[in-house]
Amino acid sequence: MKRTIITLVIALSTCFAATPSKAASIGTWNAYMAYSDITEIEQNGHLVYVLASKDLYVYNTNDQSIQTFDKVNLLNDCNIAHIAWCKEAKRLIIVYENQNIDLLDNNFDIVNISDYYSKSLTGDKTVNSIYIQGNYAYLAAGFGIVKVNVAKAEISDSYNLGFNVNYVYIEGNNIFASSKARGTYRADMNSNLLDNTNWSWVSGFVNKAKPMDQQLLATLKTLKPGGPQTNDFSFMKFYNGQLFTSNGLTDKTGNIQILKDDEWMMYQNNGISQITGYTYPGIICFDIDPLDENHLFASSRNGVYEFRNGQFVTHYNHKNSPIEIFDGVHEEYQLVEGLKFDAEGNLWCLNSQAPTKCILKLDRNGKWSSYNHAELMKLNDDVDNKSLGTLERMILDSRNLLWFVNDHWTIPSLYCYNPATDQLTAFTKITNQDATSYSFDYVHCVKEDKSGRIWIGTNVGPFYLEPSEFNSSNPVFTQVKVPRNDGTNYADYLLSGVDISAIAIDAGGRKWFGTYGNGVYLISEDNIQQIHHFTTNNSKLISDNIEDIAINDKTGEVFFATSNGLCSFMSDATTPNDDMDKDNVYAYPNPVTPEYNGLITIVGLSYNADIKIVTSNGYLVAEGRSNGGSFTWNGCDKNGKRVASGVYMVMSSTQEGKKGTVCKIAVIN
Repeated sequence: MKRTIITLVIALSTCFAATPSKAASIGTWNAYMAYSDITEIEQNGHLVYVLASKDLYVYNTNDQSIQTFDKVNLLNDCNIAHIAWCKEAKRLIIVYENQNIDLLDNNFDIVNISDYYSKSLTGDKTVNSIYIQGNYAYLAAGFGIVKVNVAKAEISDSYNLGFNVNYVYIEGNNIFASSKARGTYRADMNSNLLDNTNWSWVSGFVNKAKPMDQQLLATLKTLKPGGPQTNDFSFMKFYNGQLFTSNGLTDKTGNIQILKDDEWMMYQNNGISQITGYTYPGIICFDIDPLDENHLFASSRNGVYEFRNGQFVTHYNHKNSPIEIFDGVHEEYQLVEGLKFDAEGNLWCLNSQAPTKCILKLDRNGKWSSYNHAELMKLNDDVDNKSLGTLERMILDSRNLLWFVNDHWTIPSLYCYNPATDQLTAFTKITNQDATSYSFDYVHCVKEDKSGRIWIGTNVGPFYLEPSEFNSSNPVFTQVKVPRNDGTNYADYLLSGVDISAIAIDAGGRKWFGTYGNGVYLISEDNIQQIHHFTTNNSKLISDNIEDIAINDKTGEVFFATSNGLCSFMSDATTPNDDMDKDNVYAYPNPVTPEYNGLITIVGLSYNADIKIVTSNGYLVAEGRSNGGSFTWNGCDKNGKRVASGVYMVMSSTQEGKKGTVCKIAVIN
């Protein structure tokens, strides 16, 4: 058997030489969590557990190593509120903001206690702090106290005191519940603590917060656990091998964070307010200059900001541009929510809730222009003579048309603007191919697919507009019908009633739909098949509320900006090649060793390439079409049985039938 394995490896050594030594496996998840803001420290010998930015890492003082944890890697939830080390049980208790509880030991084995999280209570379940006594953890909660047996991994008791408890502590034979609002109450540990009459007021509020070791804290602040600076992600764009992100419409300080080659960097955000004289609030969107990749413009509720090489250059507002204050008075509200460069390097902006101007342009020479249209000047929050409330998500399609939405309940709508002719088309009503008219509250996003159709995501589901309908006086939106395949002729509308928050099209032409509250859907290129539906319950997705989706078409990694931070899924669609040859078509892992049971990926293929996998004597074991430039094989034959050890040929041809190339895969069982 050893001789067979060695022979296979040697026989394919030439083929392997061109194969990357390491590539992420299809179907794997990753989380990109922040660990910058340290709030709690728990030390157990040489291991220091650190709660930072609502995430957890452990620092080993013996070898100075760092290990981070997240929902993808071990933990059962996101957004940690508090941690505490239980010496007797030799476990770290982790309490999340949603009241879920994990117990982690020094071997990094974890046990989940979901009883408190799933328990329905009329009182406030928020956990304010943790106190450890023996094998027990006492959680100071909004309604009273929860007692957790850390050793047995179970909830022992809960004491409903009827008021918010900030801290619990035990002295002698007495337990104390201290409340900022009500003062400190005491009860004898031997009494029935479930009986409120056994608790008596003894003094005012006592703060028993555990101080952090300042020397240890200083050491931890010098460490670099990795990850972004914050977990605030709202708008994303993948450009030139880099993931650009921003934190969205928020009163937090604006940030633009970039991921490149597994390293994070942040655009300048310190000192901008001092320079401009205005607050620097959350960045709603941004775009990169197509003529200079180091030149970026970003927008917020305070106008437009120009950056070069990550450094702030200029702030544009009502003083030096046509951007308007929403009411002419409050200068902290100059709302620009849409930005997009055209191919010539002109920057187009959307000024929401502006008294007179809404479509603005900054040309390559620094000259501003405005283009006003009555269709965009409507009632907004019962106020006349303002542009629409939330003009955003601007895209430039393959015809050089600018599309954007009004994601506002007053007039939820879609718009098409032709910069060449200054023509605006408004789509304020949705009627599908069955003449069904829809009443909807929000149009969240817009995207062009590989067939030139324009998709929109609304709170009642996805629709698309055929190019032939762009200039129709009564445009018809297509609502995809998915056959039930149950022996009837019935069909259901695709994702009908699902609140679609984000749309992305991958290299295989498939649609990724992000939602508010329902996770992520992956739909086939023909819009009929649901390939995946990821939620927090059935996957490593860290939140069911999706803000945006961006795709690295070169690797297939799909990034999800969520309400809990950033995570990703390694999909099986990559950018196709025009030509398939031995220099760019390869498989990984290769060889396929006995312990590997994941998908085998072939990359470097052309769009919709026809793939056949055969044995060395020509027997067909698998076939199909590529997703973009990739094809995956589960290592099984057509009957679902694992193939025998041997060398397998991957034969490819283009969708037009032109022969491609052959690569080899060694399977070792």
